[in-house]
Amino acid sequence: MPNFCAAPNCTRKSTESDLAFFRFPRDPERCKLWVENCRRADLETKTSDQLNKHYRLCAKHFDPAMVYKTSPYRTVLKDTAIPTIFDLTSHLKNPNTMRHRKRIKELTEEDLQKIKERQMVTSIDQLVKKEPTVEESNNDEPQISTEEKEYRDYLRSLFEIMLMMGKQNIPLKNDPVSDSGSKTSNLQSLLDMRMNAGDVVLQKRFQATAVNSEYLSSTHQNQLLDVCENTVREEILLEVRESRFFSLVTGELVEFAGESQLPVFLRFVSQNVLREEFLDFLLFEGDEFALVEKLETQLTQRWGLSMEDCRGQAHKATGSVSTKMKAVAVLLMEKYPLMLHMPCSSTALNIHLAHSLPFPNVQNLMETLRRIRALFEAPFTQDELHKAISLYYPKSEKAELLIQNCASGWTEQHNVFDVLLEVLPPLIFSIETIVDNYDGKFTAKVIADVYAVTETLADFETIVTVVILKNVLTFTRAFGRNLQGETLDVFSAANSLTAVLHSLNEVNDNIDVYHEFWYEEALNVAGLLGVQENLPRLFIRKQRTSEIGEIQAEAYYKEYVTMPVMCGIMQEVEDMFSENNLKALKCLSLVPGIMGQLKFNTTEENYADVYRSDLPSSDTLTAELHCWRIKWKHRGKEVPLPNTIHETLQLPDVNFFPNVNTFLKVLSTLPVLKLAENNNAAVKRMQAYFDSLPSLQWNKSLAMLNINSHVKYDLDVMVDKYCRLYPEEDPGAELEEGTEEEVK
Repeated sequence: MPNFCAAPNCTRKSTESDLAFFRFPRDPERCKLWVENCRRADLETKTSDQLNKHYRLCAKHFDPAMVYKTSPYRTVLKDTAIPTIFDLTSHLKNPNTMRHRKRIKELTEEDLQKIKERQMVTSIDQLVKKEPTVEESNNDEPQISTEEKEYRDYLRSLFEIMLMMGKQNIPLKNDPVSDSGSKTSNLQSLLDMRMNAGDVVLQKRFQATAVNSEYLSSTHQNQLLDVCENTVREEILLEVRESRFFSLVTGELVEFAGESQLPVFLRFVSQNVLREEFLDFLLFEGDEFALVEKLETQLTQRWGLSMEDCRGQAHKATGSVSTKMKAVAVLLMEKYPLMLHMPCSSTALNIHLAHSLPFPNVQNLMETLRRIRALFEAPFTQDELHKAISLYYPKSEKAELLIQNCASGWTEQHNVFDVLLEVLPPLIFSIETIVDNYDGKFTAKVIADVYAVTETLADFETIVTVVILKNVLTFTRAFGRNLQGETLDVFSAANSLTAVLHSLNEVNDNIDVYHEFWYEEALNVAGLLGVQENLPRLFIRKQRTSEIGEIQAEAYYKEYVTMPVMCGIMQEVEDMFSENNLKALKCLSLVPGIMGQLKFNTTEENYADVYRSDLPSSDTLTAELHCWRIKWKHRGKEVPLPNTIHETLQLPDVNFFPNVNTFLKVLSTLPVLKLAENNNAAVKRMQAYFDSLPSLQWNKSLAMLNINSHVKYDLDVMVDKYCRLYPEEDPGAELEEGTEEEVK
């Protein structure tokens, strides 16, 4: 979104100029001077915070001595800079210009006298402070010594290498051993290459380093990475703070050096575009109360955000972790009622519901699905599966359809259990072919992995679990697909929840009848696979021998599989879509496309209480909503109705409806709403990082840099930050330290 200059008779905008644009200062006194010099009466009623957030002046309105570049990418103002260069007369020649938008205030004699006095004082100050040479007058940066400049250049080189390693996914250390018998590292190799390419600063820095020793200590490496990581994170947080409202999303646990880490993402609207960005890994330890405290500390004390501005939360987890994160969500909502707990749009609802069931048989099945996905993403194993499907369903459309359904990512789709039941026979057949390995093209690890999978799939308890999940989740499949659809689909889902719950309750009331049909289906599938009906081995071991014959398998699976799954799914759906959640989703009727579907007979006022405290002018909400409906109802035939929140926020007219604009931005952050394809890359980049490296080479900081490689950064800012954080670092200290260590 471009920045427009707020000065009268100035039509410059950031997308059409290389000029820097500066925000109005937050300091009220200084901001008042800027407004007075602009001579725009409409700005006098606005607060310094409002002006800082929404208005800019381009560099043409400042004396050149007040503006300087700290780097090729960063232009800043002096702390005392006041705009003094304005065109206040050109509109007189053409009354039909921009004057109606930027009305120039007529000044009194007293105002003119104040401006003259201020300009005179400014001119005198500049003359007093003027340096004798032109070169010095053009550069107001503090002079530094030659040694300090060399040290800063040295740090720049190191930061460039660290950032490149993160962006290109190059680990710091490498396992292979060199011919000399000493372990080398990728970092050291890159430093060598840069010095050989003529980096004089690095050559001078490392010329006294002992042979076969690391150029940089682990401590120094960690310091550099911390600065890189924090700088990149701060760039993202600046946008989050400016947008104000955000949602918290956590991913599945990741293991770093034996410690479980929780990936933390934030959703927010920046320049009217919804984004989800990765921020950090949080150590996952302690109970749910400890985790809540850690999350609060991270967001507030370390990142400078307010939990009061968090409007949603979503936690992707499995097994016992899922249970703990649900407890975390409940605790957070108790403290912050508007932090609505919802499923994440990047996860199919049926997958989320299955993961939320804390039953060993279900979690074992979900783990098996993850293994199947990992095994059959490779071309060789995928070909074997496709061959097996073609053999099992010869010359049929079903085979082609099944092959399409088993494309990449099928284990994470809404209909995963339906597809799994159909593909189960050829899947087991393809696994047996891989285990036989007649061609010798599969490694021992692949054979061991697929063998473990077939042991699980050819188990009667697993077959019953798949059949039960498939049938129960049939009632939530269409609902879940709508949640991952466009804005109108999500609105339809919110209004269909009552019907979904009614269907689930009807099944639960007649569970005996439904279980009988489902169990018969499981027996048929087991018969196709040659699997005998039996009780789980773990259950048998716990029972007395005399009691085993008295237990009927069908009754057992009804009590320990069908009923728990049914109750668990119903409870999770009710928890994830509480009254406030539904009110929020029904406010999506603010989108003009949905208004049109409803014949403009919408009642957002009934649900607006959820976010009334967030609105800039809640007293005028009813009147504003009425005007909003009238605007779209009586639009011209050639004007299309925007169908998504994103399209609506891009409209320039939405700024004339501040309550609606705020409403839409708050709703956009809800985790359940779909992200645009190009704004949903953070999770994919994180997964790609972990898939491309062995776990021993994972590094939290490099992972952060790799996932956020799209974020723009300034090397000079990193150098400044490093020098502030570690001022005791002497340019020659590390070399002396290395020499002392060698002596010792």
